[in-house]
Amino acid sequence: MSDTRFESFLKRVFEATGITSQTELASVLKINRSAITQARKKNSIPDKWILQLYKTFGLNPDWVETGSGPTFIKKSVSNDSIFKNIPKVNARLSAGSGSFEVGSEVEGYYAFRKDWLTTKGNRNKMVLMDIFGNSMEPEMKDGDTILIDESQKDILAGAIYAVGIDDTIMVKRVEKHPNKLVLLSDNKDYSPIYLQGNEINSVRIIGKVIWISRELR
Repeated sequence: MSDTRFESFLKRVFEATGITSQTELASVLKINRSAITQARKKNSIPDKWILQLYKTFGLNPDWVETGSGPTFIKKSVSNDSIFKNIPKVNARLSAGSGSFEVGSEVEGYYAFRKDWLTTKGNRNKMVLMDIFGNSMEPEMKDGDTILIDESQKDILAGAIYAVGIDDTIMVKRVEKHPNKLVLLSDNKDYSPIYLQGNEINSVRIIGKVIWISRELR
């Protein structure tokens, strides 16, 4: 069964822009996710979407709509204007009992779309780190690389954070209880860590985990 006009449009846009989901596309187009569902049902491509894709990515409107002609026509668009290089540091976050590898030396940079980063937080305060250990399985596995927004330090119950305790750093779900912090592991073999009284003063929230990358082995 051949793709509909709308499905072909989605495939072209996803391939050209690096967008990977309809939710992400809706954010770029500044519309509700439901608008994409309605457009799919009608098999239509609104003109304002095409204009927004031209403004944001320099996509050729004719190509967006029909697949004909060059993909890009806005010559001024460059990788520097579209992508942000996020540093990856040597520090490794423990998904176990803790890590003492807290070096901040940058070992490389990874490019992310600026518009996508903006939907997640402060792109100028983000850093990549590797994790090791199995305490956060199945959500996170040994060797995963995670993206941390260091501007997001306010604790949201159940969210995952990079946490420092004295010279130890780890990745855990964090919950704030009266006069108490609780660090939770997804792996039920690991007991919760309860911090009370003066122990709370030794805790620093490094940042919120907003993305996980995994290399297949």
